[in-house]
Amino acid sequence: MSLHGDAVRQTVYGYVPRTEREAADRRQILRYLDSGRDALSRDDTVAHFTASAWVTDPLRSGVLMAYHNIYRSWAWLGGHADGDGDLAAVAFREACEETGISSLSFLCGDPVSLEVLNVSAHIKDSAIVSPHLHFNLTYLFEADRDLPLKVKEDENSAVGWRSEAQIIAETKEEQIIPVYEKLLSIMKQY
Repeated sequence: MSLHGDAVRQTVYGYVPRTEREAADRRQILRYLDSGRDALSRDDTVAHFTASAWVTDPLRSGVLMAYHNIYRSWAWLGGHADGDGDLAAVAFREACEETGISSLSFLCGDPVSLEVLNVSAHIKDSAIVSPHLHFNLTYLFEADRDLPLKVKEDENSAVGWRSEAQIIAETKEEQIIPVYEKLLSIMKQY
């Protein structure tokens, strides 16, 4: 395993699951890492790492989200590791790229959520992407609601602050709603 892979394995190994689902997902990720596959790269078309940013405001009254072009749904921010074993940095970078903001503060340096997510077949950049798994870790950030926002047109068609009710009502991916509910609860603890 590479140094980057070792760092990711250490992060996953050190993660304390909050739910039975997280415990099962953590075991699956660790088994996959132990198999020697390079899950930091999208070259692994079966499963690979992603990092998400759950960005809340100082009052914990909303979450900064993007309207995702592929899934046609409001979604958390984040993206693929693409070889970077510092998943916190990946989450930070992706949040900034997807929203146009650059002033984010970590509320916790460790991941606050861990999931294995099923990704359906879809088309990206005119190419077919087969179904696969995302080994996702989520990091918690805070940002000022008054910061200017910018759409990243190749990925999303809107960026904005969403209330708890809007997040649940506007999420079209049913598998992700329990994750968002968990993250809404976690953010209130910080």
